Amino acid sequence: MTNQTEEKLTEFPVLNRHQRRVLGVLIEKGMTTPEYYPLTLKAVTTGCNQKSNRDPVTNMDEESVLDTLEELREMGFTGTVHTDGGRAERYRHYVRHRFDLSEAQIAILGELLLRGRQQLGELRSRASRMVTIESLDQLREELTGLMQMGAVRASGDLKRRGIEVDHGLYLDKEPESQFGADVATAQASASESNVPESPSSLATPPLPTSPVSNVPTDALWEASHQQLQDENRELRDRVDRLEETVQELSTQLADLKQQLGA
Repeated sequence: MTNQTEEKLTEFPVLNRHQRRVLGVLIEKGMTTPEYYPLTLKAVTTGCNQKSNRDPVTNMDEESVLDTLEELREMGFTGTVHTDGGRAERYRHYVRHRFDLSEAQIAILGELLLRGRQQLGELRSRASRMVTIESLDQLREELTGLMQMGAVRASGDLKRRGIEVDHGLYLDKEPESQFGADVATAQASASESNVPESPSSLATPPLPTSPVSNVPTDALWEASHQQLQDENRELRDRVDRLEETVQELSTQLADLKQQLGA
């Protein structure tokens, strides 16, 4: 078991796909179903392979999950717990002990480990399954702290619309690790936008607005499109939550049968 008095880390190490999935599951289940946490090996495996709120969907067997738990234990991220009367070993994460993070930051990290790259609205909705995140402003504040630790990266300024965020724990050889190129591109674009305009461009008069409306057509279309995206995202999240509830109940039933020796 990890020494809880150990000095906390300030930077996150990279993790392979299995390590990220297992750690994400332990974080998620510890917050969404605390009555069944720590988890049995079977419950961890089921959580890794569930179809809702996972991208990509995986098919890990118990042996590979057990090997991954041992790898994470050696890194100080997980530990084994023996509960009173329990016949099976149970597993938990030690992210709280290894890093100085808020509960919201742990939930955000867990969500990104399970689903990867996503927009701020999606991330807030999904992470709020674990811990309430009151607003996008709070989300941005929590993300800023994670970015300073190297745990999260963004495709641009967090205040801009359409920005995507992802965890930063990919191995260099993984395609997803190239997300950093988007950051560089966004930063370069921002720098170019800050270059002072030439005298000729300053002398160009603005285009007249429509006499019917002061709101450009493109802006109206963008607002409508954004609303449809938000509504579609909310519906997808509702379906995900329903599927996850069914999966949770199935896992709980399996655990109960195992405890009763059925």
